[in-house]
Amino acid sequence: MIGLDGNFILEVAPRFSGSKAAAQSAIVGAISGEFESILAEYDIDEYLRIAHFMGQVTHECAGFRTTEEFASGAAYEGRTDLGNVNPGDGRRYKGRGLLQLTGRANYRRYGDLMGLPLEAEPQRAGEPLTSLRIACEYWKDRRINPDCDRDDLVAVTKKVNGGTNGIDDRRKYLQKAKAALKLRMGTVIASQSGDSRPVLRRGSFGEAVARLQEALRGHGFAISIDFDFGGATELAVLEFQKRKGLEEDGIVGKDTWDALGGAEQGP
Repeated sequence: MIGLDGNFILEVAPRFSGSKAAAQSAIVGAISGEFESILAEYDIDEYLRIAHFMGQVTHECAGFRTTEEFASGAAYEGRTDLGNVNPGDGRRYKGRGLLQLTGRANYRRYGDLMGLPLEAEPQRAGEPLTSLRIACEYWKDRRINPDCDRDDLVAVTKKVNGGTNGIDDRRKYLQKAKAALKLRMGTVIASQSGDSRPVLRRGSFGEAVARLQEALRGHGFAISIDFDFGGATELAVLEFQKRKGLEEDGIVGKDTWDALGGAEQGP
């Protein structure tokens, strides 16, 4: 396992504040535990395939803060090319999913592929895990993996978007995903050498961060256990590293885990 979880997603996605951060946290939290396994079901399990998927999805769902199109969908009213043949179909079948599913015909098609009543219950397409599966089904249906294998951002974008809208933004997230994956793959290699503890830094998220926060509390730091490696956790790590004579970089790797007690083993 590479470790494609909420930490990974938030290393690629932009960070928000207020209600936008809450929306992002809810979506990421809902898909974190099954993200890697679902991608693997669709053969999105290699470096370039994962990186391109993240580059496209992060752009399409506004940084994982929505699974539903911000617009009302009224613009799709009467679009027979989308199968919107009944009054109200535009709003009813507006864009939903991490890669947005739009139009009655597409809800019917992907509902049939997934064995879900999406045409009858279109709101289900906005459920985080369902929205992830919709994106993967679309990826498989459009045969996008071979374009990823060639590292062809333009071809991937055209299959997702129909054109090249937002390609600079997609490229930015693709590059961030590649960097995050390289770090994780290095960690996997390290774990195969006997050290399975995760490398954590500001922006990390999940149970490994909670274990870190518990360890820091055990060393006298009054921080919250909130599963989020934010500013307070980073300051505590920096102070702990200073006290122990370690490099003060705010990154929790082997030496910092050892100094904390060495008991915080990652999965």
